[in-house]
Amino acid sequence: MGQFRQISTFVEVVARGSLSAAARAEGIAPAMIGRRLDALEQRLGVKLLQRTTRKLALTNEGAAFLEDCQRILAELEEAELAVAERSVKASGHLLISAPAGFGRQHVAPLIPSFLAEHRDVTLALNLNDRLVDLIGEGIDVAIRIASLSDSTLVSTKLADNHRVVVGTPAYLKKAGVPRLPSDLSKHNCLAISGEGSQRGWTFRENGKNVTLKVSGNMVCNDGEVLHDWALASKGLAWRSMWEVGAEIESGQLMTVLDQFAAPGNDIYAVFAQRRHLPLRIRAFVDFLRNSYAQPDYWRERAI
Repeated sequence: MGQFRQISTFVEVVARGSLSAAARAEGIAPAMIGRRLDALEQRLGVKLLQRTTRKLALTNEGAAFLEDCQRILAELEEAELAVAERSVKASGHLLISAPAGFGRQHVAPLIPSFLAEHRDVTLALNLNDRLVDLIGEGIDVAIRIASLSDSTLVSTKLADNHRVVVGTPAYLKKAGVPRLPSDLSKHNCLAISGEGSQRGWTFRENGKNVTLKVSGNMVCNDGEVLHDWALASKGLAWRSMWEVGAEIESGQLMTVLDQFAAPGNDIYAVFAQRRHLPLRIRAFVDFLRNSYAQPDYWRERAI
């Protein structure tokens, strides 16, 4: 309890800008605030704040520690809120965005079961492959399959996923099996296009992610079309496991270059804020995560 109070005091002092302001907010003497900070710095063995009679400033160590403390306190508040909300029914309207292919296969089929559990919730599902503006378009939750880099948004991982290069046994017998990513220059690569340019394929080589511009006689801005072309033995495609798992399981498609697969294409739920999320949003995200975590979920959809 003492350690937690020291941490919360440290965050409060930084937020309010002075020991005296933090003391007034808590209704105690500034000396008590100072003793808590001293005890925290002594326990950690580092200086967190440079304090004078006029102002205080974070040290480099203090700035890094502050970020972790804020996250911990926010997660604690979120956990307490989630427990308190268990006795409250989810209600209201949800606007969900998901990539078209993934949404058709792995979001839309789950919605009836979710709504059966939460009868006071209504839901609209928006399927498209563009990067939506959550705040501007009023979207409650966006499903994304990517390496997330937008620090202004909050994300929670729903499931593992990775991308694989696939082709039919017939195509690979005719064109040969690539052993290195550079061998793709000899193959007809079925790539996705968008915003006027063809996107590259990313691999992991020598400990680094490398994106290759591949070439082929057909490109498309719809992943499902590329999937169909690959099944028709027209070339190699770089697709997500959630999309081609069924054909790999059945032997219709084979994977190549598995040892060069790059990480960072997992499945996330993304929303604009962490604090005070409506229960309907929490319930939906938890429902998807729990569904995807079922041992047989992905296997059943690969049969």
